[in-house]
Amino acid sequence: MNLPNKLTVLRALMVPVFVFFILYPAEQEMLFRLIALFLFCTASFTDYLDGHIARKRNLVTNFGKFMDPLADKLLVCSALICMIPLSRLPAWYVIILISREFIISGFRLIAVEQNVVIAASYFGKLKTVSQMVMIILLILQLSALHFVNLLFIYLSLILTIVSLIDYLYKNRKVLQEGGF
Repeated sequence: MNLPNKLTVLRALMVPVFVFFILYPAEQEMLFRLIALFLFCTASFTDYLDGHIARKRNLVTNFGKFMDPLADKLLVCSALICMIPLSRLPAWYVIILISREFIISGFRLIAVEQNVVIAASYFGKLKTVSQMVMIILLILQLSALHFVNLLFIYLSLILTIVSLIDYLYKNRKVLQEGGF
């Protein structure tokens, strides 16, 4: 297993540890929150790092193509779901963000059947970055950053919807040829 794939697996393995530290009710809440923040930031950085190394060293594999987006979705969706019981995000909001991920994943499966590879779009990458920043801000939960938190919550929602529309529009032939 090459280094980028090891980083991807590490990211996936960090998810349950992150969930434990973000949700576990401890007397040391601030310490656990900081550990969760460290884990989330480290896992998010491996998302950038594994792709960078894979492209730079020509280490792109089928395992990486499959597992990298899956590990990303596990990390971000788990963090979003954790924000519901912590009262930092409403359930309807999280459902919209996760629904987009399911729709795009299903769309990519249809594309694969037609031998079409759908690369990540500019809006999709912006959406991911905005969600990761939002999650970091929500983990920190600093009242001084309340306006910035709200800004990233709305920005993430808008980019989620825009990136979905962008993916579907740019690849509408895949849907048409798939019988839709």
